[in-house]
Amino acid sequence: MQDRFDTRRLADRLAERLSRVEFSAEDKAFIEARSMFFLATADAAGQPDCSYKGGLPGFVRVTGPGELAFPSYDGNGMFRSLGNVRVNPAVGLLFLDFEQPRRLRVLGTAVVAEDDPLRAQFEGAQLVVRVRAERIFPNCPRYIHRMQVVELSPYTPRPGHEPPEPAWKQMPAFREVLPGRS
Repeated sequence: MQDRFDTRRLADRLAERLSRVEFSAEDKAFIEARSMFFLATADAAGQPDCSYKGGLPGFVRVTGPGELAFPSYDGNGMFRSLGNVRVNPAVGLLFLDFEQPRRLRVLGTAVVAEDDPLRAQFEGAQLVVRVRAERIFPNCPRYIHRMQVVELSPYTPRPGHEPPEPAWKQMPAFREVLPGRS
């Protein structure tokens, strides 16, 4: 495609000038101020999946020069993303700011752990995911629609707050198969 649209030189220059493997102070501040990101994974056969991950600002932390970590909270129990990571650790994360259009991509290798020491610092975390960055790069924000956060989800874990039970867990078809609380 780069040859077809004569963008190979541009793509190479962008990669040369903007791509990195360590987070800058600006990257760290941007990531840690986000209340959401998108996580792309693929299963062992290469079938892709993309999911929304949300929390309070700061729920994703840059933990080292080329590493970040985030909690996995209670979900629908399918473990599509984290199940994929177990068989194919390659991931893509897309961080967006809709209010002041900006985006940052992180491509890397993920590991999932229940016994990660950070788990105790993430209220409500079942697991912790650490991503070793292999490529960090900003993207042009021109097509990002400007939007505002009206409110953070009441389901987001936080100290001193018991999240309400989601309505779908009250449905008879699901209630009988819900796991016990651990």
